Amino acid sequence: MNRRSLSALAVLAVLLVLSAACNRSGPGSGGGTAAPTRLPEGTPVVFISVDTLRADHLPAYGYRGVETPALDALRGDSVLFENAYTTTPLTFPAHSSLLTGLLPAAHGVRDNVGYSLDPARIEKGELPYLPEILKKKGYATGGAVSAYVLRGKTGLSTGFDFYEDAIEFRTDRGLGGLQRPGAETLALAKPWLATVSGQPFFLFFHIYEPHTPYAPPEPFASRYASKYDGEIAASDQIVGDLLAELRRLGVYDKALIVLLSDHGEGLGEHGEEEHGVLLYREAIHIPLLLKLPGGALAGQSVAKPAGITDVAPTVLALLGLDVPKALPGVSLASLTGAQAPVRRMYSETFYPRLHFGWNDLASLADDRHHYIEGPDPELYDLQADPGEKRNVLAQERRAFAAMRQAMAGFDRQLAPPGEVDPETRQAMISLGYIGSSAGKTEGLLPDPKSQLGTLADLKTGMGLLAGRRETEAEAAFRRVLAVNPKMVDAWEFLGRSLQKQGRSDEALAAYREALRISEGSPHIALAAASLYFDLGRLDDAASHAKLAMVAHPSFAHGLLAQIALRRKDLDSAEREARQAIQGEDELRVGPLITLAEVLQARGRYEEALDATAKAGQAFDQREEKDPDLIRGLHLVRGKILADLGNAAAAETELRREIELFPKDVRAYSNLAILYAITGRPQGTTATLRTLVDTNPTPAAYAEAVKTLRLLKDPNGASALLRYALGRYPQSPELRELGAG
Repeated sequence: MNRRSLSALAVLAVLLVLSAACNRSGPGSGGGTAAPTRLPEGTPVVFISVDTLRADHLPAYGYRGVETPALDALRGDSVLFENAYTTTPLTFPAHSSLLTGLLPAAHGVRDNVGYSLDPARIEKGELPYLPEILKKKGYATGGAVSAYVLRGKTGLSTGFDFYEDAIEFRTDRGLGGLQRPGAETLALAKPWLATVSGQPFFLFFHIYEPHTPYAPPEPFASRYASKYDGEIAASDQIVGDLLAELRRLGVYDKALIVLLSDHGEGLGEHGEEEHGVLLYREAIHIPLLLKLPGGALAGQSVAKPAGITDVAPTVLALLGLDVPKALPGVSLASLTGAQAPVRRMYSETFYPRLHFGWNDLASLADDRHHYIEGPDPELYDLQADPGEKRNVLAQERRAFAAMRQAMAGFDRQLAPPGEVDPETRQAMISLGYIGSSAGKTEGLLPDPKSQLGTLADLKTGMGLLAGRRETEAEAAFRRVLAVNPKMVDAWEFLGRSLQKQGRSDEALAAYREALRISEGSPHIALAAASLYFDLGRLDDAASHAKLAMVAHPSFAHGLLAQIALRRKDLDSAEREARQAIQGEDELRVGPLITLAEVLQARGRYEEALDATAKAGQAFDQREEKDPDLIRGLHLVRGKILADLGNAAAAETELRREIELFPKDVRAYSNLAILYAITGRPQGTTATLRTLVDTNPTPAAYAEAVKTLRLLKDPNGASALLRYALGRYPQSPELRELGAG
C-alpha cells in the first residue's frame, strides 16, 4: 500500500473519531459511552514543548514582531487552539500536568524544587503517566530536555526508554540558569529518533528558548530589537530542524504532533518581567497546535477554552486507549465540534508563597471572563479587555460569584516541599533548618501584586550579580530583605554576592538563613556545602552535601568524593566519585573531573588521564561551551603530568587553569610547588604573590600559608599569616592556622 493510501486512511480514521464526538464533556464525567475509533496502528506521537513561549508573540496568533516560518508551516497543517491555558507558570509542575493529564494538586508537583513525581505510583498505575502508558502498549519512548529542572531524577524519566537530560548542576547560578541550547538537545535526540522511526514511538522534546537569560544567537540577535523575540526566532529554527528530521525519516505526515508551551512570560505588562508570581493572561495563555495524521482538519481554529491537561486524554482517545477516569481534561478533537462545552480552565501558582512569603494565587478562565483569586481578587472581561487592564469585579458581581463558587471546587491544599526520609529530616533539624521560622504553607499573606516593587529590586540585584557588580547587588538584596525578611531567593542571592566578594562568613550566614526559611532547600544546601569545602570545614561540607543527596545525587556524591580526597580517604573518595557517575551520562564533565582527581591521588595515572580526556571530549561536544563546566580539568591534568615528571606540560596546564579561573586558589598552590621542586624559587614566590593579589581573601592567604608550610618555609609562612591576620582578624580559617 502506498503512502497516499495510508494518508487517506489516517484522515478517514481521524474524521470518524471527530464525528463520534464520544469523549467526555467535562471534568469528572468519567468518560464517554462509545469507544473512539483508533488512528492507524502505531501512529507516532511527538510533543514539542517550547518553554516560556507567549501565544501572543507568535504570528500564528496575530503577532507581527517576529518571523517564525517553521511554526507557521506547522500551523498550516494543524488545528490551532486560540485560548489554551497552562495549569501553572512554572516549568516542572506544568510539564507534570502535560504528561499526567492531572492538575497539580493531583500529581503533587507545586514548584520547580522540593517536589517530585513518584515513580512507584506511576509504575503501579496509581498515577497516570503518558510515557508509561504508551511504553506498556509497545511504544518506544524517548525524551530530551533542555532545563535542569526537568531532569529525570524528578520522576519525569519514568516510562522512558531514552531520556537525555545531561545538564550539569552548578552552585553559582539559580536553577533557571541551568540550561543548554535547544540545538544541542536536538542533536542528542536525533540518533535515538532515527533508531525508532520505523516502529511506534513517542518523543517528548523540550527546548528552553525563549527562557531567560535572553541571549539569541546570530542572525537573530541583530535582527530583533527584542531579545525575547530573537529567542523565539531561534526556537523556531530548532523546531524547524526537528520537523525536517521527521520528514526525512518519513514519519511527519503520519504523526500526531502537539506543539505547545508550558507557560508564557510577563515582559513587564503587569509589573512582572518573567513568570511564576502572577497569573495574568500573558503568563498562562499558551500556544497549542494539534497536527493530526494526514493533515486532517489542517488550518482550523478552535476558540473554546482548552488546557495543557487536555493533551494526554487527546493522545489516549485518538489511539483508542482507555482514558483514566481521574483525568479532568477532554480530547482536544472533541472541541472542534459545534456542541463542545465551554469549560473553565484552572491555573495556580504557589511560587510567591514558597519563595517570597507572599500569598499564592489561583485563576479560572472561560470564554468570557478570567477570575484571579487572592487576597485582592480580580475579574476581567477577556472579550472587551484582552489585555486585562480593567478589573470589573465590582461591576459584574454575578460573574464574580459564579467564578468564586466554581473555584471552591478545586483542591488548593499545599503539601510542604522537601518531603524527606527520617534520617535526612533529623539532619535538617540538627542543623537548625526545620522548626523555628520556616515559610508558611497556610494562611493569608500579602497579595503578590502589592509587592512588585520588592520583586523589581530582586531582579535588579540578580542583574547586577550576573554583571559581576557584587557590591551593588548586595545593596539591592539587602533592600529587598529590609522589606521582606522571609524571601528565600533574596537570602540565597545575597549569599552568592557576599561569596563572590570573598566575605565567606557572611555568605554562609545568608545561606543558613535561606536554608532555615526553606527548611533545607537542596540547591541552597549544595551552595553552602561547596563554600564550607572551600573553607576547609569538611564536616559541615559533608553534612550539607548529604542534605541535597536525593535531589542532586551526582553533584553531592562528587563533593563527598572531594571531601574524602581532602581527608586522604582514597577508598571512600573513589567510591563516591564513581557513584557521582553511576546512573548518569558518562560524558558529564564534572563527575569525570572528580574521578580523575581521585585516580591521580591513587597513582593510577593512565586511568586518570583517560577520565580527563573523556571530560574534555564531553565539553567539546557541547554547542555552548561554558568554561565553568571544565573548572578543575587543567588543574587535575597538571597534577597528573607533574607526578609523571613532565614539568613543562604540567606548568602549561596549571597556567591554563589560572587563566580560566583566576579566583580559584588550588592551581596557584600547585604551580608554586611545581616551581619549588624544579628549582625555581622565584617562580614560587611570584605565584603566591599573584595568588593573594588576585584574590585578597582569607581563603587565598590561608592557601598561601599552607603552601609555604608544605615547602618547609616556616618563617615565610609565619610572616604571611601575621600579615593576613592583621587584615582579617576575625577569619576562622586564619585563626585556626595561627592556633595550629
